[in-house]
Amino acid sequence: MPLFTLEHVERTFLLGETRIRALRGVDLEVMSGEFLAIWGPSGSGKSTLMNVLGLIDTADAGRVLFDGEDVALLSDDELSDRRIQKIGFIFQSFNLIPVLSARENIMLPLQCRRFTEAEIGERADEWLRKVGLEKLRDFRPDQLSGGQRQRVAIARALAGHPKLVIADEPTANLDSVTGHEVIGLMERLNEETGVTCIFTTHDPRLLDRVPRQLRLCDGVISNERYDAARATS
Repeated sequence: MPLFTLEHVERTFLLGETRIRALRGVDLEVMSGEFLAIWGPSGSGKSTLMNVLGLIDTADAGRVLFDGEDVALLSDDELSDRRIQKIGFIFQSFNLIPVLSARENIMLPLQCRRFTEAEIGERADEWLRKVGLEKLRDFRPDQLSGGQRQRVAIARALAGHPKLVIADEPTANLDSVTGHEVIGLMERLNEETGVTCIFTTHDPRLLDRVPRQLRLCDGVISNERYDAARATS
């Protein structure tokens, strides 16, 4: 059974008196364990699509199924519970709490889950090791590099063992080398844990080893893969 199914999904916004169709009849099926990249230019609708997939935003039309449930039938409280229990988020701006250490940032969302204090500490330490930051566990975000901060954000997203990780432009604030390292880390953790990972990017150079790519342009999705040779010719 697919983890996610979108059927003819539409999302429209009003900007002043202008109607903007951010998503135009999107059909998408994502299987459990996939590592999927959605690429396209800025303004193509990527963030809107990720908000729908992350149960942050709702579609104006169409049908969205997540883990076997029609999300249109869920209450706000039920949607919040699904986000907390089943989805991890990674943001381009990291969204770490400045006054908390790396370890405390990972522990914080776990306190909303059904874990004991001992389990929360164990999971934070486990994921600090997995992302290679166990020696920096007591460092605050302003003491870490951009790549290290994003590693903390990845650990925070995965420590609760979600079914889905949503990463919206996770490398946008990183240099190209660090960006490739972050995508490589996400790919490795996807293989090790089986968590479904979906990330967006407007930088197609990150797509070399992504098995499934979807191009989003003007709210329309396609299976087009990035062709580096064509882009540079």
